[in-house]
Parts: sequence; C-alpha cells; structure tokens
Amino acid sequence: MSAGGAFGGNRGARPVPPEKGVFPLDHLHLCDVEKKEYISCLKTSGHKSEICRHLSKKYLECRMAKNLMARQDMSELGFGKEDKSELTKE
Repeated sequence: MSAGGAFGGNRGARPVPPEKGVFPLDHLHLCDVEKKEYISCLKTSGHKSEICRHLSKKYLECRMAKNLMARQDMSELGFGKEDKSELTKE
C-alpha cells in the first residue's frame, strides 16, 4: 500500500486553485441572451466553434461588463485583430 491518500494522492499537499477558468456562475441570468445565441450558433453550425467566435467574444464581454469574470484584454483570451476582419466577411 502506498503512503498517499485515496487514489494515490498526497494527503499533506495543499490544493492550488487554477489560474483561469474559475468565475461566478450567472445565477441571475445576466448574460443569458449572449449564451443562448452562442449555443444556438454552435448547434446550427455543426459545433464548428470558429464560425461562432464573434458570439463567444460577445458572451465574454458581457461577463466582464457584469463583473462575472475579471476584466481582461480580449487578446489574452485568444481574440486578436484578425477577429475584426472575420466579422466583416459575414
């Protein structure tokens, strides 16, 4: 038997929270419209997320505006200048 905890884990180690990915849930449905638009786009596009990137960006911007996640430059979230040119193609 190993000296670690359940499933081989180390019981003495303190858990470290992730740097990103943890933010409050939208319990008040402040960004429901943006979320539903994005999910609808995914469904109609056969789950090709690149087609729906503009809606993903809109959803993240809503979350930041409503303080549901930390404000961050969109380039740090994978959105760059090329996204503006993609919008003009549509």
